[in-house]
Amino acid sequence: MTSPRQSSAIPSSLFTLATLMTSVPLSLLPTPTLSQSPDQCTPDIINTGCDPSNTTYCTLHCTLHGSTYLSDKCCKHYGITASLLAFEESALWIPRIDEYQKCTGANIRLQYVEGGEDFMGQALLDDVGESEDETTGQGIYDAYIVQAPWLPPVYGGLKSLSEYIKLNDEYINFMDINQASRSAVSFDGEVRALPLDADYIAMGWRQDVFNAHKDAYFEKYGEELKVPTTIEELVDVSEKLNGFDHNGDGEGDWGFCLTPQTNYFNAFLSPVMQTHLKECEQKGDGSYDCSRGANTGQNIFFDVDNFDPLIFNEGFKYAVELYTRFVQASNCQTETPAGQKCDRKSAFPTGRCAGVISMPGTLTNLLSENDSYSIPPEYRLSSALEPGQYHGRRARFPGSTKVVDWKIGGMPLVDCRGAVCPLAEDGINYAPFFAEGGESYALNGRQSKPSATDAMWDMFTWLAELPVGNIPLSGVYRRSQLTDEATQELAEMLNNTVMADDLHDVLVHFFKNDDEGGNQVQDLFIIGFDDYNDALDTELHQNLIMADINDGGLFDMANPRNSINSVTNKAEFDYRYNRFVEALARRYQEVNAKADGGALHQLYLWRGALDLRPAKTEFEICQDLLATDVESFDNLNCLNVVQLETLCQSQRSDVEEYAPGTCKTNNDNSTIIIAVLCSIVGAGVVAFVVYYTYKRYQNYRRITMAHEQLMESTLNEAIRALHQLDYPLHLIRGDEFIDEGKLIRHEVLRNNHKLTVLDSLSDVDAFITAGQHVVFFSHQWTSFTVPDPSNNQYETMCISLRELVKQNGWSENLKDVFVWVDFSCIPQANPSTQNLAIRSLAAYASSATYFIIVAPD
Repeated sequence: MTSPRQSSAIPSSLFTLATLMTSVPLSLLPTPTLSQSPDQCTPDIINTGCDPSNTTYCTLHCTLHGSTYLSDKCCKHYGITASLLAFEESALWIPRIDEYQKCTGANIRLQYVEGGEDFMGQALLDDVGESEDETTGQGIYDAYIVQAPWLPPVYGGLKSLSEYIKLNDEYINFMDINQASRSAVSFDGEVRALPLDADYIAMGWRQDVFNAHKDAYFEKYGEELKVPTTIEELVDVSEKLNGFDHNGDGEGDWGFCLTPQTNYFNAFLSPVMQTHLKECEQKGDGSYDCSRGANTGQNIFFDVDNFDPLIFNEGFKYAVELYTRFVQASNCQTETPAGQKCDRKSAFPTGRCAGVISMPGTLTNLLSENDSYSIPPEYRLSSALEPGQYHGRRARFPGSTKVVDWKIGGMPLVDCRGAVCPLAEDGINYAPFFAEGGESYALNGRQSKPSATDAMWDMFTWLAELPVGNIPLSGVYRRSQLTDEATQELAEMLNNTVMADDLHDVLVHFFKNDDEGGNQVQDLFIIGFDDYNDALDTELHQNLIMADINDGGLFDMANPRNSINSVTNKAEFDYRYNRFVEALARRYQEVNAKADGGALHQLYLWRGALDLRPAKTEFEICQDLLATDVESFDNLNCLNVVQLETLCQSQRSDVEEYAPGTCKTNNDNSTIIIAVLCSIVGAGVVAFVVYYTYKRYQNYRRITMAHEQLMESTLNEAIRALHQLDYPLHLIRGDEFIDEGKLIRHEVLRNNHKLTVLDSLSDVDAFITAGQHVVFFSHQWTSFTVPDPSNNQYETMCISLRELVKQNGWSENLKDVFVWVDFSCIPQANPSTQNLAIRSLAAYASSATYFIIVAPD
């Protein structure tokens, strides 16, 4: 569905559901019972109740649209009233609710929020209440039509649907729903809403315009006019088509059209910033397998380790440069100076747009034959179309030939190739931006009566089984809706085969799962979504791209062709861009400061929204930052959640480096306590020494026998340990081992996804057979708290590792060499798992390709 990301804020004291709701009661018929007339299509209404034994009636009304879910639920909810709160009207609601009522007997009352989706987020918060405060919420409604950005503040008050889905998955088929929509409604490992729609950014282009101008375009620019496949081409083609006549009125028109919103900027940003969601391994044929790797944490908004905004890098600037040029060649060049809103919906029907970028619902309306937003026949260049062609075409949003390299500090902009861009298609990185998540159905989990909850859930499940054209507010959102049969049905519904085929071709790419090379970009589903979005919209559009050059912006209101961009005036563009980025960073900091728990809690929420594994608590986030990024440790105010003294045992060197002397006091106190305890124990030893000496001879023979049994048991255990793992083998890749600069604690490497895990000896054998090399380092701890305070042993390990690679002719990038060293590969924080790993030491050592004893002078 289409939806601007701006939202209107109003004082909460003035906001009540009573003033914002427009009631639309849909008790269209009294709860029905049939008179015994088998051929009746509309039953006589008998007010004495519903009769589930009337099989004719139940079959007629409970098996509509090919669905079977309601076939055993005739009259199940007779006498139950439930209320549904929605934000966008649809003509399909009335017939669907009427059909559901006739089958189940439920009376569903539908109400709309006055003002539409701009006020739905606040209405949802008012009715459900805050996620972490069960005392809030008015509890007037039993169910809601929602979008994902509204869920973070309230998801704790919504019913978890995970168990419901599990029990009804033969009808819902949850995994058939595209991955991006599923992720958008999942929080803390629980599904909080049922997606029945998908929202993403796609591109529309005009076949008639491209046909009509291809010769003149080639003559003018010396190149073929092609449908853009990259954002670089999209901007270039839009600029070059700007000035051609697209509607036959003899006047120059625009390039591609848009409504300047952050959704569309994010669509430009996505293929530059996000290249793969999971770590990838290169296969023998040179391709990459990204199906089993650890999460990369890549996204387009905030760093998942420290919550720094991802705006101070070359990729972000590159996207702003291209997007600025795109806007300047669009309908905005005419509408904005005239004091009008720059709007694709008003621009496209004029026939002056060569193409358009939009969300799926609006894009369908724009490209349709007869819609309020479509181009009238008189404004089309229909004579340029060949037989079988259609003027309004759809294509997936273009990718990028340039991407950021996440592995290099500062995230420089590089060509899309090799390991930095493992999912590339012909050197192009595609990353579709799924804006806002689409419409979903949610249940009130606090105040709703169980009977009303059950009635609404049955309706939602029934809707999930219906053909997409029969579901209110829905578009294609399932993978099963991409079959040839489903595409043909869609073509019949649209009365347009070309549009159905185009939509199919777009979504085949957009709906790929991770294991199929999918690279969907998720929106910012955390508390403060509207505030972050408003900050970007204000600084990017109002204060930079659409602001007059005399007011510090880039747009020349007097002569739009003289507007500033990175091509026409790079120095001035860079100066104004730098001011924009600094202002945006300040706005983001203000949003963080307003949030409960500050930036640290926002980081915790963002990691949860991205479903990063392993999950980290705020304490664990700070614990890792203390070892790797002290500046971010301070910026996130980690001392509010971490007491340094508690980390003296597990991270003594990190604590002492950050706050010298913190652990010394602990040791002094411990020494005093130990001395006192030793004195007491010593006295006890003296008291019992005579008794011990007397019993010693008597126990001698028993001890001797026990010793022999222990030796035998130890030998048996050692032999057993050689043939199985009590704890998985953890390894760190050679290049990452050297890049760390010192021995890093196991838990830090684990939480940063830098450990390779092999669960069994057969996995180890397969690993080595595949050409990987395992190097086992044995060394002596030179301190009671850290293994190598001088770093001498670590440096010796690095030298020996490089020498071993050289002697054996292995790849010098060290990516085929994996290191085992105790501090990094054995758990340090959990004694139980540590003991299991220690019991597996013999198996670890015997599995290694090389065993190296480290003993520097």
